[in-house]
Amino acid sequence: MATIYRRSKKKNEPYRIQYIAADGQRHSVVGFTDKGLTEQLAVKLETEARLRRTGLVDVEVERLQELRQSTIEPHLVAFEESLTDNSPKHVTTTMSRVRRVINGCGFDLIGDLNPEKVQAFLRSLRKKEGIGHRTYNHYLQAIDSFCNWCVTTKRMTSNPLLGLERLNTETDVRRKRRALTSEEVGRLIESARTSRKRIQEFTGEQRARIYILSYMTGLRRNEIASLTPRSFTLTTEPPTLTVEAVSSKHRRKDILPLHPELAAMVREWIKDWPATKPLFPKLGNRRTWLMVKKDLERVGIAYETPDGVADFHAAGRHTHITELLRNGASLPEAQKLARHSDIKQTMKYTHIGIADQARALSALPAPKSAPIHTSEEAPMVQIGCISGVSGCQGVSLNGTMPAPENDATPCGSRGFDAVCHTVAKVSKMEAAGIEPASCEP
Repeated sequence: MATIYRRSKKKNEPYRIQYIAADGQRHSVVGFTDKGLTEQLAVKLETEARLRRTGLVDVEVERLQELRQSTIEPHLVAFEESLTDNSPKHVTTTMSRVRRVINGCGFDLIGDLNPEKVQAFLRSLRKKEGIGHRTYNHYLQAIDSFCNWCVTTKRMTSNPLLGLERLNTETDVRRKRRALTSEEVGRLIESARTSRKRIQEFTGEQRARIYILSYMTGLRRNEIASLTPRSFTLTTEPPTLTVEAVSSKHRRKDILPLHPELAAMVREWIKDWPATKPLFPKLGNRRTWLMVKKDLERVGIAYETPDGVADFHAAGRHTHITELLRNGASLPEAQKLARHSDIKQTMKYTHIGIADQARALSALPAPKSAPIHTSEEAPMVQIGCISGVSGCQGVSLNGTMPAPENDATPCGSRGFDAVCHTVAKVSKMEAAGIEPASCEP
């Protein structure tokens, strides 16, 4: 039985309640200054405790209901903490997108998360700011990852945004890239190597080496920026390059084979270089597209064409994957070298033009032609002469049917299975390799 009491005799002093909770411990809570209301609260607390002890109230359901009424900010802080294993840039970008969606939708409680409001907010961003399909999907992916985390950590029973469709990025390409040819890559490297200007703090020789690595390995800018002499193993067969998980886009350690000519070049590059010092310091923070643009224009190659731009990612990674396929690599092999989890992603990096299609088509063997007969030369074969059927006619090999000369059956009446194979122009049939048959009684 609950106990109701006051600590003093002051009239404005609220009553207090002591009762046995569901965990069997005695709890004390503050009631009201009105004794009657405090008694009603005591009865309510005792009833709920009894229902929990007897199992008539699902404690887990009750916990989730309480969470739905909790403010969303503490959960955002915990979610951000869970992302710390990723790169700082990933954490910052993800949280800025999540918070923008939450603030834009006006969500204060975790139970306020609503798919219709999220969709309406993202659509408004498309109208007001003109964001593309890819950016739209990035925002949706960020808030969706927060909801999935809430389910995983038992803050929600299900993801309320489940089922919200992403937009088709193929119909809204904001930055179209084009691959270079191997000849254009060679001219780009030579342009940098013979340049006396520094661009983005890199000398011409440094830029040439960066372009070579990008083209011959397909590494991304940040991955090249992480390379040190220790990244290369040149004494094995084949020689290999290691990209540590902390620098890889998918946070996985990758070991790639090296082209023999690249291995020879790298051996010279790292000969006197400190083992742990990056080969290209601060490359990840440089405007590499500007480097490529200036070095391309220096040798008369357009940076942007109707096919797209040839920025650093295009001139290196896109060209690497495209040239692999142009030179006989299978699509699964290209996927492995590109380190794509989905072969569809590899296809997006493949730029096959009309010249490539024509070259592939030229390798298709032409069929061997068979003898062609004109209507004048076509031999005529008389087939299907069956007893009881009049008007047995000859059939030309060119598909024409001559008119019957008479109604007489050439073979006469010799029963149901009597078939006449009268052949006209035997020399033509023999030339075609068909054995003539005689009509015997």
